[in-house]
Amino acid sequence: MRCKVIIDRKGEQDLFFDRHVQKIEFVLCCTTERIIFMFTGCLAKQRQIIDIFKACPDETAKYQKIIELGRRQTVLDPRYKIPDNIVKGCQSVMHLRAFLQEDAIIFAAASDALISAGLAAILIAVYSGETPQVVLQCPPAYLETLGIGASLTPSRANGLYSIHLRMKQDALKFLAAKQP
Repeated sequence: MRCKVIIDRKGEQDLFFDRHVQKIEFVLCCTTERIIFMFTGCLAKQRQIIDIFKACPDETAKYQKIIELGRRQTVLDPRYKIPDNIVKGCQSVMHLRAFLQEDAIIFAAASDALISAGLAAILIAVYSGETPQVVLQCPPAYLETLGIGASLTPSRANGLYSIHLRMKQDALKFLAAKQP
């Protein structure tokens, strides 16, 4: 993960430091008074997802790509298909497992619907392997760029939002557990 810190026009800075930070870039930003953290690793993964969907000429092709990603998703071990791992707010039954591995959150999911599994796969591809801070602070802007949320039925869009919300809740839980 690389962290880009944008410094406000007053020149004040606040650095997020983590042992995973490989490079810090400072950019002077004259349009904002606040410090914004941009996680370039997360953003690079979002660009990869955008590139995958560039070949889709229309909404039907996007849906087919999402379903394909759902088919290719790693199978979630049945022992993790427990009530505590069910994502509330999804139209279909969605299980989401999160665990820490060397300060990074690893996500795994399973759903009884391929479209839901594909939506989870799109989020997992970006957020799995990131620190809890990244999961909490790096917004899924790629979903808007791709128009995925707008092309879904309201219940599927709510499910997508619910999966992302659950990822953020898990990240917050891991951060709270690290506090003395």
